[in-house]
Amino acid sequence: MKQNFAIIGLGRFGGSLCETLIESGQEVLAIDRDEDRINEYMNIATHAVVANAIDEMTLRSLGLRNFDHVIIAIGEDIQASILVTLMAKEMGVPNVTAKAQNEYHAKVLYKIGADRVVHPERDMGIKVAHNLVSKNILDYLELSDEYSLAEVKVTNPKFFDKNLLELNFRQKFGLNIVAIRRGERLIISPLAEELVLKNDCLLLIGADEDVERLDAKMQ
Repeated sequence: MKQNFAIIGLGRFGGSLCETLIESGQEVLAIDRDEDRINEYMNIATHAVVANAIDEMTLRSLGLRNFDHVIIAIGEDIQASILVTLMAKEMGVPNVTAKAQNEYHAKVLYKIGADRVVHPERDMGIKVAHNLVSKNILDYLELSDEYSLAEVKVTNPKFFDKNLLELNFRQKFGLNIVAIRRGERLIISPLAEELVLKNDCLLLIGADEDVERLDAKMQ
């Protein structure tokens, strides 16, 4: 389903978001006060505008309240990030995602109404660390302080050619299998009878310590 996004701030995070959303067929308005950055994305984004986002009248003139989702990807200027997040919510934007520099910044963003706060540098650090210490954890997304979504590769023969009912990940590890990636194929909400094959990748949700227990069993 096509949605319209506004991205405020075209640093590495905002620029990467812009390119990925466009590639997935979404409409994107890119906003930055740096003309050189806007010129870079002029032929990538649906629309690209040089503007000072902390000017409320400017944001209103751009029709910010009409967007399905606004992403505030402002870099080092925490004050600007907070002000723009507050203005976006006051304008009635239904979904506002804001980039946080640290935990204190994140708490403030949530308090003023941000629907989602992301920590791209921290999250990337967590993902890289897991990839460095485990050959089986291919991807890792922190959902909260205790729970994560992980993609774990099946490399231990003890798990080969057994169905999900036999393996019983929920009882043995406290983990829920939401999908199985098998080559190019993605099996969503697999049935209990679905076999787990060598080199399948399990997409699972659970407590961090339970993900680590399963990872240890895969060694």
